[in-house]
Amino acid sequence: MGSIDSKIKSKELDLFFKGILQLKDIEECYKFFEDVATINEVKALAQRLHVAMLLNNKKTYTEIAHVTGASTATISRVNRCLNYGSDGYKLILGKIEKQ
Repeated sequence: MGSIDSKIKSKELDLFFKGILQLKDIEECYKFFEDVATINEVKALAQRLHVAMLLNNKKTYTEIAHVTGASTATISRVNRCLNYGSDGYKLILGKIEKQ
């Protein structure tokens, strides 16, 4: 994989992501993310991934809002990232589907 051209790239984020890559299972993820972020921040990230999965499965905004509790603004933002972003959601969703 080549060099990544990211709008958010920094040494601090490199350290953060290197830390995440050291996590070996879901239990370790819970321990780390409960310490590093607020419950609401972690839930918001999880909600966005769930929204992305439902959008990828061609669900409507109304269905997604009902299932996830996400606002239409959040759904729209995730949809924009799915269509015009860095393909991060698609990368993760593809890996999850293979499991």
